[in-house]
Amino acid sequence: MDWQALWLSLHLAGWTVVILLPVAVFLGRFMAYHRFTGKGVVEALVILPLVLPPTVLGFYLLVAFGAGSPVGQLWESTFGGPLVFSFEGLVAASVLFNLPFAVQPAQRGFEAVPREVREAAACCGMAPLTALRRVELPLAWPGVLTGMVLTFAHTLGEFGIVLMVGGAIPGETRTIAISIYDRVQAFDMGGAAQMSAMLLAISLVTIAVTFRLSARAGRRLS
Repeated sequence: MDWQALWLSLHLAGWTVVILLPVAVFLGRFMAYHRFTGKGVVEALVILPLVLPPTVLGFYLLVAFGAGSPVGQLWESTFGGPLVFSFEGLVAASVLFNLPFAVQPAQRGFEAVPREVREAAACCGMAPLTALRRVELPLAWPGVLTGMVLTFAHTLGEFGIVLMVGGAIPGETRTIAISIYDRVQAFDMGGAAQMSAMLLAISLVTIAVTFRLSARAGRRLS
């Protein structure tokens, strides 16, 4: 077991969840409650990472984060190091790649909140943020939490986009998925099998938690 790669993957997944949690709540709520011109385009952009090959998205992010890009130059002048082939670059790429996994379940969760409940909260004089915290979020929380669970598990298995943006620097950008690939390349099938079993177990737990949350949300809203 490559414990260093596993710890880095867990660290990456944790930061991705922390960053995407508020994004999923506010963007998911906005998309669920508002109709506006171009909403279909915004939804398509959010879903795009689901259908776009990871290496294609990774290529565009590599160009966007590179030293010749405005983003890369701003980052390097501010922090003194490149954004690509760094852990920070991996986090930025992971956030963009996991956007649909976080936002879509949260949006569905807010869409399931009855309109009458939201109107009752407004009639009681609750401010929008208060209504979100005390009324809407408790009802939509199973969807939000499902998105976070899926985001965490999906981040652990990322390969193409991680390899494109971060490479395979030990202790810096080599995640457990890349470590499995390296073990196979080195014909270390035992090590690859052990790490693959770890990811398989995490995936099964993720599916079980997701189904349980979905069932709980259905009972709560029925």
